[in-house]
Amino acid sequence: MAMPTDDSMRIDDESERTTDVNSYQRTCMDFIEDISHDYEAWVDYYKLPEDEDKRRREGIRATISKTNTWIAKVATSIPAIDVVMNDGIQKMAESTAGKPLQIGVFVNKTPSYTESKPGVIDVNVKASGREGRKVKLGYHFKDDRFRIESTCGAYMDETNLPLDDFDFMDIHLKIHAENAKQRDVISFTVTIYEMENDVEMEKRGLSTIIHIV
Repeated sequence: MAMPTDDSMRIDDESERTTDVNSYQRTCMDFIEDISHDYEAWVDYYKLPEDEDKRRREGIRATISKTNTWIAKVATSIPAIDVVMNDGIQKMAESTAGKPLQIGVFVNKTPSYTESKPGVIDVNVKASGREGRKVKLGYHFKDDRFRIESTCGAYMDETNLPLDDFDFMDIHLKIHAENAKQRDVISFTVTIYEMENDVEMEKRGLSTIIHIV
């Protein structure tokens, strides 16, 4: 692509592109708000005890505000907006389904919305089951152990995964993000099974988004 020959062209080109991103940000923020009503309708449908109903709704509402802040302030490109939006949809689904298992996923000791430098990113996963049940690393979908989406081709290292059943899981996973640059984003979901006598009793995923700084 030819370089602009003067400053005015560069500014025009930049502002045109920014307008597209701005309007897409607005569209996606509206979409997050709209789709949240579908998830809240599912919570209605479940007819839960009052405290559990409130917990799930609060999770959905908190996700809207946090996701839309990230769309507005962190995502500077259309692919980044998509990653943040999809992460928000995952998180709303997780709140809607409820969180019966104790699961924590931490990047730099921070859960859910976090940041990291480029390179190999350490992910600490902690989990425990209920009433003495064990937990193990599960599959997000069919043959896909993890869901991962990024603006930088990041991927989960699936060599030597800890696949035992744990009374209390405290493991470390690695995300390869050597190609990442500042303002890239990575969203991923870790899935945990609750096991009893080698049978999967419950399955839950927990999504995390990373802003590369």
